Amino acid sequence: QVRLAEFGGGLVQTGGSLTLFCAASGSGVSRINSINAMAWYRQAPGKQRELVADITPGGITNYADSVKGRFTISRDNAKNTVYLQMNSLKPEDTAVYYCNAQGVVSTVRGIRNAENEYWGQGTQVTVSS
Repeated sequence: QVRLAEFGGGLVQTGGSLTLFCAASGSGVSRINSINAMAWYRQAPGKQRELVADITPGGITNYADSVKGRFTISRDNAKNTVYLQMNSLKPEDTAVYYCNAQGVVSTVRGIRNAENEYWGQGTQVTVSS
């Protein structure tokens, strides 16, 4: 199958910055052929998971209104990696951030699997006031 590994969460003061990154990789004999959109979601305590930003393979981006102008999503298609640069962080940005990969095509010993969607395990971002 495919795994998404997230890194970069932590504790930061209001106004600070953090960079999250997520790497998709095949596990065992599975290999990734292509990934469609990649995205970051977040979920704060007591709230529903919400989209933060997403990016197409061609680099078209989309942001939640709450993070526009402060967050930047980017990706490296060759490395199956997506990044989220977060600046001017606010306490309301505190949440568990999840990496998401859609339309993932993988192969096992040369045999193509059906497209699938994968999630990372989440990384905590805490912004102190």
